[in-house]
Amino acid sequence: MPDMTATNALFPDDARVDDGELVLGGVQASKLAREFGTPLVVYDEETLRNQARAYSAAAPGALVAYGTKAFPSVAVLRLLAEEGLGADVSTAGELEFALRAGLTGERLVVHGNNKEDALLRGAADAGALVVLDSLEELDRARDAGATRFLVRVTPGIEADTHEAVKTAHHGSKFGLPPEDAVELVRRLPECEGLHLHVGSQLMHFGASLMTVDWVAQFAARLRAELGWTPRVVDLGGGLGVRHVLEEPAFTVAEFVGGLVGELRRAWQLQALPEPELVLEPGRSLVSRAGVTLYTIGGVKRASAATTYVTVDGGMSDNPRPAMYNARYAALIATRADAEPDGAYAVAGKHCESGDVLIERVELPRPQRGDILAVPVTGAYTLAMSSTYNAVPRPAAVLVGGGGARLIRRRETVADLLALEV
Repeated sequence: MPDMTATNALFPDDARVDDGELVLGGVQASKLAREFGTPLVVYDEETLRNQARAYSAAAPGALVAYGTKAFPSVAVLRLLAEEGLGADVSTAGELEFALRAGLTGERLVVHGNNKEDALLRGAADAGALVVLDSLEELDRARDAGATRFLVRVTPGIEADTHEAVKTAHHGSKFGLPPEDAVELVRRLPECEGLHLHVGSQLMHFGASLMTVDWVAQFAARLRAELGWTPRVVDLGGGLGVRHVLEEPAFTVAEFVGGLVGELRRAWQLQALPEPELVLEPGRSLVSRAGVTLYTIGGVKRASAATTYVTVDGGMSDNPRPAMYNARYAALIATRADAEPDGAYAVAGKHCESGDVLIERVELPRPQRGDILAVPVTGAYTLAMSSTYNAVPRPAAVLVGGGGARLIRRRETVADLLALEV
């Protein structure tokens, strides 16, 4: 992919090529690799802020709560909070990250299909909005001191996405079937509203719009049966991102604008007062902001059809290809505008045949020591990373204005051994 003009849709807003080298946030990729080592996940501040502002512009007055699971980072949470965003958390650990970033209860949404007592107590202490996920959870949440609630309902809508990230289908482990949701609202008339989330990595509008229509009809039912009307509707997140140019893509304005317009239309159709809106984007805020830099270790022809480029990371820092068949693009950072000489497979260093990050990508002839840049890796890479093969997890830096700041130090083997007893 020699032409950055053709590939800038995959790279951060502040990325460019100067004298043949990829520059991120005003810093040369080779300089980042030398200073911080590789693998290294580089986050672009400009892209993070632009994505946050796009959500605020598309849904004025809504609470936009960053889906922390995409990349738990105090620095990123703090930056997004500066743009007016809150946080969606699902464990005591994620809640602590949000609190360390300075977020307070009015901007915190607490999830989880098996909330630990510590999470419920922490949510209550912070004054956060607790999304109830089962009938039995109500008493536990009240006993913990929680006072603000939403009810998560499962509409039975199948999203067009990977099976592992569908969340609103019949039999989902998340939320309550409609009849149980009615019963929970009956027991909790002070409940503020409803929550739905159809799934993640959504590249089509259909299921999301169906969900909006469904919740309006469900709210009308609750009004008719219980005399209760939701003041808040949380539509979750889910906007997908493209990882290769062949995939479709929607802007935040297109996706969120469609949801807001359909919510307004559906609520008017049911003669319901328009509710406050909560959105929970994760991937679409941080994914394109992130680029992973690897050092190439070697090039090996495995067959007439396959030549492997091996890198110093792999499925431990990015498990998505192995878990979800995710596809990625790449370029050689110091020859970003060079013409490719062939197609290569990019393999990680782990003892698994499935540790292949990219099955096919065109590159100029790779050499040992080259820096390989893989874009759109800001979400669910470090967040889902492991220490498989006792490989320490990478560092992360935030770049902007020609400078780079370490926001997550590299793990060491000493860190791993410190857990041994």
